Amino acid sequence: MLHSRLLQYLDEVARYGSIRAAGARLHVAPSAINRQILMLEEQLGEPLFERLPRGMRPTPAGEVLLAHVRRTLQEYREAVSEMRDLQSLPSGEVVIATMTGLASGVVSAATASFYARHPSVRISIRVMSTHDILHAVMSSEADLGLGFNVPTSPQLEICWQLDTRLGVVIAAKHPLARMESIPLAQCASYPLIFADRSMVIHGIIADTFAEAGIKVEPAFHTNSIETMKRLAAGGEAIAFLSRFDIAEEHHHGTLAFRPVRDRAFSNNILSLIRREKHGHGLAGLLFAEEIVQALESVAHPAV
Repeated sequence: MLHSRLLQYLDEVARYGSIRAAGARLHVAPSAINRQILMLEEQLGEPLFERLPRGMRPTPAGEVLLAHVRRTLQEYREAVSEMRDLQSLPSGEVVIATMTGLASGVVSAATASFYARHPSVRISIRVMSTHDILHAVMSSEADLGLGFNVPTSPQLEICWQLDTRLGVVIAAKHPLARMESIPLAQCASYPLIFADRSMVIHGIIADTFAEAGIKVEPAFHTNSIETMKRLAAGGEAIAFLSRFDIAEEHHHGTLAFRPVRDRAFSNNILSLIRREKHGHGLAGLLFAEEIVQALESVAHPAV
């Protein structure tokens, strides 16, 4: 014990009004408790208890000392609790498999925020395709997966999911940036940036233009989200991405996201996943909560 047993003796005697009852509670001989109290009273020069026919009652001096004793014992219990909490702090490594635009934006922001509070946890961010994200989580090579249009599986648990419709991504100073929403046909007047055929969003974008009867010849094709964003930020070219792809650039005011006014792109589902029956450590659970919080802040930005 960090503190003398005498503190507990005083507290229990006052609480039960009896040295015998306190001894039974603490598994200590009543004579030993009485001896300790008498020695303290002699040292202080003050009686701490009134010895009554049916028990013991604190004197005014005893009440003052008991208030100190109980504060001390409470602070000791709180210190022990804090030390136990230190032992349960998250540690180890959490691996998240994700896509390029998400990795440089929402995942990086969440990781920096998480690390500030949990510096003993190592975070590994691995960029890969949708198919590889699915494989990495199912094979336990990654603790979490964050990606667009990840196939469902009975082995996967969905931590968070949202239909993040594609929209127009343009430089903050683009001529169309003053509009709250942009007609699809108006986009055709500017250089267009299309995802190449290896990416799921290529079909979403190309099909939407075809269904609207708008024939376009994109100026740029790429399978890199980062390249799309740089091309859009550098001039009047228009990319078609989700607001989650440009979270960081939007925050810094280099890119703007505008919904298409007259035509809805088909579903573009963003999911945070993990193995359903995988043993989730504390670090992984806390990091998943951090990612969800970051995703929610993008989905529902403060006004």
